[in-house]
Amino acid sequence: MKKSISGLIVGSLTLALGVLVGAAPAAPGPAVLGGNLTPADTAKYANAEAVPLNVKVGTPVQGIVSPIHMYVDTVLASGATGALAPRFGVSCAVTSEFIVGQTIVFRVYANNEDLGGAVMDSSNTAKAYIEIAGVKDPIALNYGNHSGVAFWTGVLKTGTATGLYNTLGLISFKVTMIAKDTTSIKVLAVKSQPKVVDGVVQRSNGKIVYESVRYYKDAKVSPPLKGATATWQSNFTATSQLTLYAVPTPKA
Repeated sequence: MKKSISGLIVGSLTLALGVLVGAAPAAPGPAVLGGNLTPADTAKYANAEAVPLNVKVGTPVQGIVSPIHMYVDTVLASGATGALAPRFGVSCAVTSEFIVGQTIVFRVYANNEDLGGAVMDSSNTAKAYIEIAGVKDPIALNYGNHSGVAFWTGVLKTGTATGLYNTLGLISFKVTMIAKDTTSIKVLAVKSQPKVVDGVVQRSNGKIVYESVRYYKDAKVSPPLKGATATWQSNFTATSQLTLYAVPTPKA
């Protein structure tokens, strides 16, 4: 009588018993995992199918962004007092939770692969802005110095006065950065150079040892290369996204 073996495997695994084969999910989202065992000894063992397992493969939160790579966060603007004061007494701390009346500061920095990973600043950026769901006009991002470090910032003021943002709940937003057109780009190249260890050029049989290293070189482009456009939106779960709450009611 043949024996039956069942289980779950993703990929392929060769054993003395036989070959286990399972298909890995090709993309994020709902998927069904399974597996099949083809025994080496078909006289003693029968082919076995694993019981299907329903799973959901997560979507990478960062998405695919190239050639511009962005980092985005939100902080509480300084100056808030009373019920609007920072929870732990410190402004400019990264947070995704705000209450009506506080000012939200978006902080952004970016690097452009077309420029050899150069920092995107006002000299090489055509536009930078944030679109807020429910807000008519985009919020312009401005590049500048903040206590000795430079990055892009945009401000969303919340409150009950006319013109201020006051929609409670998740704040859906999208950041867009557009690079300026350019007539030259940085191209990744490879070159050979003497191998140095602890400041000493390495030799073998009296000859210098060389190694290949990567570097960027300038390449002229004509007509000008259109500046790349990049967007960023949060793919985190709802509990981790930017949210606006009502002012807490003091306890009696």
